[in-house]
Amino acid sequence: MIEIDVHGLSQSEAKTRITQVLKTAKKDVYMIRIIQGYHNGTTLKNMIRKTFRKHPRVERIEIGLNQGITELILKGE
Repeated sequence: MIEIDVHGLSQSEAKTRITQVLKTAKKDVYMIRIIQGYHNGTTLKNMIRKTFRKHPRVERIEIGLNQGITELILKGE
């Protein structure tokens, strides 16, 4: 699992950071946990969940009880 913190970043910066992690993640990584925060609104959360749900490496998106975290479950290669 890889955990990244993007809260405080702009949408563009967060998208670039997440895309880079998806490109460089090794095949044995099964999940990327993204901490986007939620106290400053839902802009990052909405962007992540919309943009990356159809990414070729993402099998599904899991949403837990913590509104400030989104988990990308990666496809097994």
